[in-house]
Amino acid sequence: MSEGQLITLSRAARLIGVIRSELQKKVQQGDLHAFDGMVNIDDLLRAYPKAQLEDDVEYRRVSQIKEKAFGKRVFERAMPDVDTLATRVTELSRELAINRIQVKQFKFLLDRLRGRLEGLSMQADGDAKDALNGLIGWLGDEERAALEPDYPNPLAVRDNLLRVMAAHVTVLPSGHDFFIDGPDTLLEGALRSGVPLNYGCSGGNCGLCKARVIAGQVKKTRHHDYVLSEADKARGYVLLCSNTAVTDVEIEAPVADGVQDIPFQEIAAKVKSVTVLNQDMALLHLQTPRSSRLRFLAGQNVTLRVGDAFVAALPIASCPCDDRNILFHVRRKPGNLFCDYVFERLKANEVVYLEGPEGEFVLQKITRPLYFFAFDNGFAPIKSLIEHAMSLEPDEAINLYWIGSGESSIYLPNIPRAWADALDNFRYTRLVAGHDLSHLTTLREDALLALLAGIVNEHPEIADGDLYIAGPEAATRTVERFFLAKGLPKTRVFLTGGNL
Repeated sequence: MSEGQLITLSRAARLIGVIRSELQKKVQQGDLHAFDGMVNIDDLLRAYPKAQLEDDVEYRRVSQIKEKAFGKRVFERAMPDVDTLATRVTELSRELAINRIQVKQFKFLLDRLRGRLEGLSMQADGDAKDALNGLIGWLGDEERAALEPDYPNPLAVRDNLLRVMAAHVTVLPSGHDFFIDGPDTLLEGALRSGVPLNYGCSGGNCGLCKARVIAGQVKKTRHHDYVLSEADKARGYVLLCSNTAVTDVEIEAPVADGVQDIPFQEIAAKVKSVTVLNQDMALLHLQTPRSSRLRFLAGQNVTLRVGDAFVAALPIASCPCDDRNILFHVRRKPGNLFCDYVFERLKANEVVYLEGPEGEFVLQKITRPLYFFAFDNGFAPIKSLIEHAMSLEPDEAINLYWIGSGESSIYLPNIPRAWADALDNFRYTRLVAGHDLSHLTTLREDALLALLAGIVNEHPEIADGDLYIAGPEAATRTVERFFLAKGLPKTRVFLTGGNL
C-alpha cells in the first residue's frame, strides 16, 4: 500500500458525499479499515462500490440545507482564482512527474533482480532450478499486470479534482481541519467550518490572526496594513484573514477553548432587515462592518442599544461561522421599550450598537449525543448552538425538542424540519404545552413533568447524552431538576442564564 493512497476521513467524506460520522461508524463496525485516522482510497471504493464521479447529491443536499440555515449563500461558491488553480494543477503535475520517475527506478531494479535470478537459475539444477524459473515467471506476470493500463479508480479521480477545487487545512496543535472553498481566506474557511481561530478585525489591521504555516503553500489574496517583521516572515507567519491555501496546508494557530478567549467588543452594526414572524415574534438581522466583525461563541448574548433609551440583552440566534450577519429573535413584551421600537419603528440601515458577547451557555466538546430543549423563544440560542454543532460535523447524533406554550410559540417551524430532512443524525420533535411556560403553577409544572417523563420513556438513551436547555426560567429550572433527579450529573446539563 502506497502512502499516497491514504486520505483523511474529512476528505473521504467529501469524496463519497456523506457526513464524517457515517465513515467512523463503518470503521467501528469493521467495514472500513483506518490507519491513524486515514483510510485507503481503494478500501473506500470497496465500501461504497456505487460511488461515481457525479454521485455527490447527498453532500450537496446537506450542504444546501446548511447554507440556508446559516443565512449564507446557497451553493454559489465561486471557483478559486486562476493563479491558485494553476498552482494546484502544477503541484499535481509535479507529483505525477515524481511518480513516473519512481516507476522507472522500480522497473530498473526489477530488471536487475530478474537478471540476478536468471543467473542463479543457470547455475542451479533440479527443484531449485524449477523454483527459480517459477519465481522469474511470476515476477514477469506481476510486472506486466502492474504496468497494464486499467480503468481508473473513480474516487482517485475525484480526489484529484477535489485537490484542485478545495484545499484541505489542518490546524495544529488542536487537530481541527477544514476545507478552503472558492476564494475564501484561511480565516473565512475556518469560521465557516466552525473552527474558532483567534482573530480581531478580520481586515488585516490588528495582526491577531497571525499564524505559522508549517507545511504547504499559501497565497496572499488581500492587502493588509499590519506589518509582519522579517523574522516572522522567515519563520512562515502569515495573516489568516489575508491569505488562502493554494495546496493542502498545515498551520500552527490558537483555537478558542472557551468564553475567556473571546474579547469584549463594541460594534456599530446596521439593520439589514426586520421581519415580523407573528404578532409576538420578530426576526432582527444586523450586519457588522467588514472591518469590525463580531467574534462570539454559539449560545452567547449581546446587549443591543439604539440611542440612549432603547436597550436589551438578547441571545444571538445565528452561527459564529457567519460573523457579519447577526440574527436575533425579538419577543414582544408589554412595556418593553426596545421591543416596541423593533416592532414599530426600527428601519433598514439604522445603527444598532452591539456590546459583548457575554454568557457561558456555549457548546462543550462533543463526546456524547446532543439533546437540545428549546422552550418558546429559547430556540434562539439553541439554534445558534445547533448550527455550530452541524458545522463541526460531529460523530454524535443531534436531537431537538422544541416545546411551545402555544402553536405560535414555534415561530420558525421550517428551519428544524429542514435540518431533519437533510441530516441523517438529526432528530426533531415538536411539542405544544398548551399553557404559558414562563408562569408555571403547580398543575402546569406537573403537566410539564409528565411531558418530560413521556419523552424519557420513549427515548431512555437521553441519559447517555449532554443536555442544553433554553427558554423561560420557570421551564428550564423544572427540566434541570427533572433530569438531575434521573441521575444525570450537573456537568452534562447546561442552562441559559437568566429569563428569556
